[in-house]
Amino acid sequence: MTRLLHGMMLLGLLGLLSLQTAWLTWLAPPPEGLTAPMLLLLGGPLLLPLRGLLAARRYTAAWCSLLALLYFAHGVAAMGTPGTLRMLGGIEVLLSLLLFASCLLYVRATRSRVQDRPST
Repeated sequence: MTRLLHGMMLLGLLGLLSLQTAWLTWLAPPPEGLTAPMLLLLGGPLLLPLRGLLAARRYTAAWCSLLALLYFAHGVAAMGTPGTLRMLGGIEVLLSLLLFASCLLYVRATRSRVQDRPST
């Protein structure tokens, strides 16, 4: 089960990273001169948990779930605009929900058995 959740976490994170890169460079680029700053602003935070998630670190999965909420909010805001941005926002919402849910379920599935025992 943990291998499946680990794969889902990586799918969500790499999917969001790919979506942001394609969004800002090809699908709906910002005005001239803002592509690089927008890539750093929207894609940069997704690179921070990459090493920890590749190593399946529980702590990284815990705080990465909070990072996913930022992309959820960005996707919901983009869904309020007409045209291509609405579809891109919907994909971003789905990927961020995948990342959020898989991170939380991974943290829950990997908690130690000591925490499960009731204290006497």
